[in-house]
Formats: sequence, C-alpha cells, structure tokens
Amino acid sequence: MNPSYDQLIQDLSPRKFGWKGKVWIAALVVIIFIGLYSYIQQLRQGLIITGMRDYALWGVYISNFVFFVAISLVGSLVTAILRLSGAQWSTPLTRIAEIIAVAAIIMAGLTIIIDMGRPDRMLNLFVHGRLQSPIIWDVIVITTYLVISILLLYYPLLPDFNILIDRPSTSEKMRRWYRRLALNWTGNEHQRRIYARSIKVLSVLIIPVAFAIHTVTAWLFETTYRPGWDSTNFGPYFIAGAFVAGAGAVIAVMFVLQKAYKLDNYITDDHFDKMGKILVLLCLIYLYFNINEYLIPFYKSTEEEAVHLQSLFSGQYSVLFWTAIIGGLILPVVILLFPRGRKPLPLFIVALAVVAGAWWKRYIIVIPTLSHPFLPIEGVPESWRHYSPTWMEWSITSATLAAALLIITLLIRYLPIVPIHETAEERGLIYSTQTTPQP
Repeated sequence: MNPSYDQLIQDLSPRKFGWKGKVWIAALVVIIFIGLYSYIQQLRQGLIITGMRDYALWGVYISNFVFFVAISLVGSLVTAILRLSGAQWSTPLTRIAEIIAVAAIIMAGLTIIIDMGRPDRMLNLFVHGRLQSPIIWDVIVITTYLVISILLLYYPLLPDFNILIDRPSTSEKMRRWYRRLALNWTGNEHQRRIYARSIKVLSVLIIPVAFAIHTVTAWLFETTYRPGWDSTNFGPYFIAGAFVAGAGAVIAVMFVLQKAYKLDNYITDDHFDKMGKILVLLCLIYLYFNINEYLIPFYKSTEEEAVHLQSLFSGQYSVLFWTAIIGGLILPVVILLFPRGRKPLPLFIVALAVVAGAWWKRYIIVIPTLSHPFLPIEGVPESWRHYSPTWMEWSITSATLAAALLIITLLIRYLPIVPIHETAEERGLIYSTQTTPQP
C-alpha cells in the first residue's frame, strides 16, 4: 500500500531512541572508554604495549585500517554506481550507504593515527611529506574521499531538512539546526537544477577517488618486496574485496533498521533480494581474484612463497584462512543462490558472516607476510618471531569499531534513514513549498 505524503514524512522522520537504543549507545560508549584507557597507556608507554616487534612492524591496527577503507567503498557502490545507472530501487538504501561510508572513512583515518608511535608528528606528513612516498598518496586520497563522501551525504539532505523544519514533533532546538543545515532551501527550479547537477557531479567524482583509495592502499603493500604482497593483482583484489565487505555492511544495517523502525513499506523483501544477488556477483568476482592471488605463487612455488602459502593453507593461519574463504565467501554464494537464502533474516546472517570474514581476511593479508621476511632478523627473542595482539590492542581495535557504529547510530538518530524527498517524488506524491502536498 502506497502511504500518503504525511504518512511518508511521519514514517521516515528521525525518532528518539527507546530503551534498547539507549542500552546500545551505552554499550558502545563503555567499549570506547576501555579502548581510550588502553590508548592513553600506549601514548605513555609507547607501542611496547602492543604485540608488534621488529618482525611484525604492522599488526591488528593496519588490518583494521584496511577493513575500514574497504567498508567505505559502499558509498560509491550504492550511492554513485547504482544512482548513475538509474536503478531507482536503490533509493531507500542510499542514505544508509552514505552514512556507513562516512563513518568508515573517518575511523580509517583515526586508525592510522593510532598506529603511529608518535601521533604528535602527524603534521610532518603534510609539512615534509614527499610525493614519492605511497603513504602521502594514501593521505591525499583518504582526505579527498572523506570530503566527497560528506558532501554526497549532505547534499541530498537539503530538501529533507526543509521538510523536517515544519514537522510539529520537531523540537525547537532541532528546528534551528535543520534550518541552518537546509541552507535556505525552498525547492524552486534554480535550486533543484543546482541540486541535481551537484549530486551527479559528486557521484561521478567519487567513483575514481574510491577506486584510487583502495588501489593506493594496495600499493602500500605491493611496493614492498615481500612474499604474499609482491603481486600485481593487489589493486583489483582489494577493490573486489571492498565491494564485498561494503555490500555486506549495507545489508546488515538495513535489516536492523527495517526491524527497529518498521520500514517494511520502504525497505522491502525485494531490496534484500536484489542486494543478495549483487552480493553473490561480488563474492564470485572476489573469489576469482583470490584464485589468482594464491594459484600463481603456488604454481611458481619459490621457497619464500611456499613457506608463506604453507602457513595459510595448512599451517599456523590455516584455520583463519579457510574460515574466511569458506565461511565468508563460498558458503554465502551457495546460500544466496537460492531465493530463500535472500530473504531478510537469512541474508542478514550471511551478511554478518561476510563482514566478519572480510575483517579476518585483512588480518590474514597483513600478519603472515610479516612473519616470513626474506632476511630473518638475528639476535631477537623467539617471541618476536610471532605476532599476537595484546589485550590492549584488541581493546583499542574494538573501540574503533564501536566508534564507527556510534557515528552511524547518532547520524541515524538525527537524519532521515530513507530519503524523504526522493522517495516522495518516486512515488508520485507532489511536494512543493508553495502548495499543499496531495495524497
């Protein structure tokens, strides 16, 4: 049943959290404070509180950074690619994807700072950085991607802010905020023309920047001559994996929001079915790049690559490796090939498995390679030859994940989850600031 215009506004307007929402926020804040305590200890004592040593120069922080960068690609997948392709069915998902992308890229930047032993020297990257360094490329594309992602989230909100100003249930404080954020939006022809052009330009711009950020992140690895990273496949390999992780994140969040806010009229089974099909395609593409990534080194079987692959296939990291590949890629494809597997609940469970598998896959990419350098380091304790995150590392990492979820939660609290203006237009509900909307 197609709701009336007034009903649509009521359904899609931001709402106060109930007790479950408050408990959720409290739990996230507790996790963040525990992580903050651990990070203060890291600032005071240095990176010695972590498991990183001369062998494992990177650890769980960098794995987490690559994961956040991957999740952020969802903004270009749902918001840009599907929008430019004219897929109107994706409209209810665009705001969710944009919010996830902004939260993820913010935390990606913060995670890099956390990984620095001297974060007070962060300014040196900008003052003394050289373009020959891939790290500077990463700083440039992350900053650019963050700015475009924020604009792509903000611009479509302009007409929605104007709608929320006139809602009787909007508090006076929020009405003032919405009025400022609406930038005097009235919906006249001139504003609509600029609005449409701006969103189209941003949608076009974010695609190459999104591809660049994941390619540059891959270059940070493959420009080092190490077994497991010495690959020309890494750029597309990272991009394919990022699409999988991002699609899984959108599916998981849209399921929770559909149930929590009773959005069955806007986020329907058809949306889950289509996203399930997209996830199957993305998983198959990522599987193809995984085969490329491991088959060729296995075929060449140089001594260094053989040791690295043995640790993945049957050695120390084999349980994690096969769990991520089978549980995070192969089984999801098998389940989602059947229509029942693309129903909301099973798809939600599959999406959680995909996202968890994506996180551990980044861990597998980072850690095993560092354990097998070409030139072993002599005269170090045996424990330095192995990497295991300390509880403080885990608490800081958990805090970054909780902070990303908190950003998403707070944005959902104050922004319409589903675009009001776009949804009303697509459903043929007349909206104008000069005339009364017709049901």
